Amino acid sequence: MGVTRWKIAGEVFDLSARGWIMGVLNVTPDSFSEGGRFFQTPQALAQARKMIANGANILDIGGESTRPGAEPVDPAEEKRRVIPVIKELAG
Repeated sequence: MGVTRWKIAGEVFDLSARGWIMGVLNVTPDSFSEGGRFFQTPQALAQARKMIANGANILDIGGESTRPGAEPVDPAEEKRRVIPVIKELAG
């Protein structure tokens, strides 16, 4: 059996108790699924809050596209894209 509990930032998530909904937020200009609609922080925050309001328990916030042919992103650029969103949501 796989891992059934995650401890993240002092909070324990018991994955065996029920199903979990994960929202995927692509903070990229070239996302294949959203076409870059959430590349700017205000739009990303609005979408993240919408996902939470619609029942997402976990958010996967990504700053590098995984679409076929996407160019790799420098780690500093990836951080520049996602950290403001994460900080605002965590605050």
